[in-house]
Amino acid sequence: MSVPRVLIVDDEESIRRTLREILEYEDVEVDEASDGDAALAKLRERTFDAVLLDIKMPKRDGIEVLDTCLEVWPELPVIMISGHADIKTAVEATQKGAFHFIEKPPDLQHLLVTLRSSLEKGKLVTENRRLRQTLIQQQGGTLTPMLGKSDAIRSTKDLIARVAPTEARVLITGEPGTGKELAARWLHHQSPRREGPMVAVNCAAIPAELIESELFGHEKGSFTGANRQRVGKFEQAHGGTLFLDEIGDMSMPAQAKVLRVLQENKITRVGGRRTIKVDVRVVAATNKDLRSGALEGTFREDLYHRLSVILLHMPPVRERTGDVPILLEHFSSQLSTRNGLKPKTFTRQALELLSHLPWRGNVREISNVVERLMILSESDAVTASDVQRLVLPGSGQGQEFSEMLITSEHLSDFRDKAERSFLQHKLDINNWNISRTAKQIGVQRSSLHTKIKRYNLERNA
Repeated sequence: MSVPRVLIVDDEESIRRTLREILEYEDVEVDEASDGDAALAKLRERTFDAVLLDIKMPKRDGIEVLDTCLEVWPELPVIMISGHADIKTAVEATQKGAFHFIEKPPDLQHLLVTLRSSLEKGKLVTENRRLRQTLIQQQGGTLTPMLGKSDAIRSTKDLIARVAPTEARVLITGEPGTGKELAARWLHHQSPRREGPMVAVNCAAIPAELIESELFGHEKGSFTGANRQRVGKFEQAHGGTLFLDEIGDMSMPAQAKVLRVLQENKITRVGGRRTIKVDVRVVAATNKDLRSGALEGTFREDLYHRLSVILLHMPPVRERTGDVPILLEHFSSQLSTRNGLKPKTFTRQALELLSHLPWRGNVREISNVVERLMILSESDAVTASDVQRLVLPGSGQGQEFSEMLITSEHLSDFRDKAERSFLQHKLDINNWNISRTAKQIGVQRSSLHTKIKRYNLERNA
């Protein structure tokens, strides 16, 4: 059985010393912090089972530290330490989410009973979370919170909250890995249809010849291999929400049929004659520019307007770098639960390095990197050296820059290679929208076309 680890946070050395002596006698591992800033630094570097937190401290007081704990480590039990004059504040802190409070000078028995209760609660919460995660995985998924405090993610959550209670169709745009399906699930969860089914279809993963059968179903014998009747996704989503992911990859014939369903609220199975009424709210998503596709004839303009009553853009991580530490903490907790381990924290230097990575794969890439660090780092806390050893060599940018320095003999060679890499990156993140890329980097479209030909730039598959 592991020894519980407790952090004591108080600006009075005598109080810290007294609490340390009491707890170490009870076989508790103790660490100390003399102010709020030092406490948060310790919490980011190590994992604790409980915190004893003074209310009145210099720099950052206990209430501010509590607020951060509730945001970043919501399952960590926090016991407030209060002088007699701070009792009212201590009570308010427990109403906010603190586990309990003890008065100064601490009564030995009351302290130990309160601490044991908090540690037992922490164990129960951890075990329940592990069991809940296991059950959720067996049932095929869960509703993950939309994490972050940046203006970009706040605006996204506010728009979802306004739109979800309506029947308006929503088109979610954004780069791969930004959480478009998560946004769709929150739209469903906050809607009057929440008790109905949420059915997701990845249009890019289904061959063009099978997409109609997948969406509308088919009758037995309607084509070779149709040896039984199949109910399509529109019928499965009746009374709920149908999420059409990567709709920009849907074939034109299938687009025409989806448009008709949106107009009539009826479907006909492949090979069938009977029309079936469906009551479905359609939410679609894409990482392509469907407006340009409509102008170029690769996507139906009338379908685009039907789907895009509300446009919801998921911001890439590079536009919300302040949320990276929150995402790292979340995935650390989630992955440790899945693997039956304690979550690992990140040192300040590690967070600094990770916050400045390009994160081209967005939130999905963060999850993968955290899993790598969780498995391969050897201490309780992920350090800057762990990041440099396990993440930066494979991140691409640093390695590419180093290769440019080594292989370029003249300044003009280095400049050309750097310009080529820069243009490739900007075109990729803009889905090769020439006009938008040219405007973003401050050049004429004709100039950008010339550079694309000069450097033989190609769209990544």
